[in-house]
Parts: sequence; C-alpha cells; structure tokens
Amino acid sequence: MKNGIETRLYVNSSLNGVEIFSLKQKQVHYLKNVLRLGLGDEVALFNGYDGEWRAKIIKVARQSADLCIVEQTREQSDEPDVWLAFAPIKRNRINFTVQKATELGVMLLWPVITHRTIVNRINIKRMRSNVIEASEQSNRLTIPKVCELDNFNNLIDSWPIDRAMIVANETGGTPIAEMISMDVDFSMKKVGFLIGPEGGFAKLELELLSKLPFAKHVSLGKRLLCADTSALAVLAIWQALLFCSLNRHN
Repeated sequence: MKNGIETRLYVNSSLNGVEIFSLKQKQVHYLKNVLRLGLGDEVALFNGYDGEWRAKIIKVARQSADLCIVEQTREQSDEPDVWLAFAPIKRNRINFTVQKATELGVMLLWPVITHRTIVNRINIKRMRSNVIEASEQSNRLTIPKVCELDNFNNLIDSWPIDRAMIVANETGGTPIAEMISMDVDFSMKKVGFLIGPEGGFAKLELELLSKLPFAKHVSLGKRLLCADTSALAVLAIWQALLFCSLNRHN
C-alpha cells in the first residue's frame, strides 16, 4: 500500500493538468468486476512520465468510468538505465522472466534469436501486458519498453557503443559482482545484460562478442543455470550492488 491506496493503474495518456480522467473499457471491467471498486473508492494512476496521481471514482457506467484527479502523490524521477537482452524460452518461463525483470527495474526487454535458440516465436503483446501488470504491482513509475523479436547479428549491430554489454558466459569470465564493483559508479552508467539460450552461446557468437569493446564477459558461478535463472540472477546482483553504492554516497 502506498499513500493509503492499494490499487495502481497504468494509463496511456497525460495526467498532468487533468481534472477528470476517463478509463478505457478494459480497465473499467478490471475496476468493477475484478477489484470490486465503486463510487468514492480511490486508485493511483501513472503513465510513465507524469509521476503518480491519486484519483477518486466519481462515475461508473457499464462500459465507462470517470475519475477525479485529486493530487500528485509522487513526482517522476530518473531510474537506472538497465536493459535485458535474452534468448526466448518456453512460454510460461518467459512470462515469469518478463514479470520479475520488470520488478527488478529493467528499462528495456530485447528478445533475441541466437544460433541455439529453440523458441523462435513469442507473444510480444502478452509480454507488454506482463510488464504493465508487474509495474503496477511493484510500485514503479515507469513501464519497460518491449522490443520486437530480433536476431543476434542485428543486436550486435544496433547496440549503442556507449552502453556496456554484460554477457553472462557459462564458459568463464570475471565474477559478476567483481566486474560491477570495479568501478564505484559503474552501476549508474548505461548498462545491458545479454543472456544466451539453453545450451549457451555458439562458439562463433562468443568470438564475435569478444571483439566488441563495450562487451564484458562475466561468470555467475560454477553451476550451470537455466536461462531464466541467469537473467534474474544478474539483475538481482546488479540491483543489490546499486543499492549498496547509492547508500555509500548518501
């Protein structure tokens, strides 16, 4: 619960300077039939750029609902710019990964087909619904961007040279905590994690990655981890080290 409000809703329109806000039909159904909310109940609204606003339900119809914007409860603030590029895995596991990556603060999700990727089709619409639900429930003010399914070579060609790429490499690398801790401010820079498929990256892919000046190979330990476990492990470690770094500087 935040500011006494349990329900948070993401809306895809401006909130700043708005007095009356009308919900779309899908959210009206969720509000009435799932949450069982009605006249006088309050919710928190956010859109990813105007902060969070407290709103009171003042009108409910069959397919519409109007809310009165009461006040801004949180201003929009900058968040660490971290990406997650990953080889797709089976449906239930990819849904779980997307939800938890959102909770852990990822700003962009980039599904990538590699040489050993088995799953070559994913439901991008479902992924985007997952990040919205996870953002609402995790109290964050932003919604991660979900990229269309891409291929490995295009990922390499499109990766910004000013963004560090941390490659989870099961064949070896610097321990991830040591890599991030080498630079006190490293966690605050633009960074992205790259997670391979079940079975790891192909030899040619690793050779190509080793030639990139912005790519750093890290190890997650001696155990062989599933792709979804690796993705959440790197994000959890990064977030923990970021939290410690921020505390030291405050």
